[in-house]
Amino acid sequence: MTERLSGDRIEIRDLRVVGVHGVLPEERQRAQPFSVDIVAWLDTAAAQRSDALADTVDYGALAQAAAEVVGQRSYQLLEALAGRLADALLITDGRLEAVEVTVRKLRPPLPLDVGSTGIRVRRAR
Repeated sequence: MTERLSGDRIEIRDLRVVGVHGVLPEERQRAQPFSVDIVAWLDTAAAQRSDALADTVDYGALAQAAAEVVGQRSYQLLEALAGRLADALLITDGRLEAVEVTVRKLRPPLPLDVGSTGIRVRRAR
């Protein structure tokens, strides 16, 4: 995949969104915090020349699309949530060549001292 991709990318780190995702009954009954990282590959040559937002992908639109996916529908598995996020981001702007999405559950229901659990998925056109 990396041979076809531009080396340019937009990165959004630690987008905090509240959602209802999980398998256990207590996870399905109340919202909990999630952290989302997005890496979006695209050719930014036109934006570098013009210095115009119209010539690149708006990271605000990517963040909003991700927040809507996390907050509007419930998934049992982080894998399903991350896959839906990646698919939604690719349709946000046709200039995106690929996206990588990391979703972290910040309060995982484990009887151990764990900072987070998560999944990372990649999708390309």
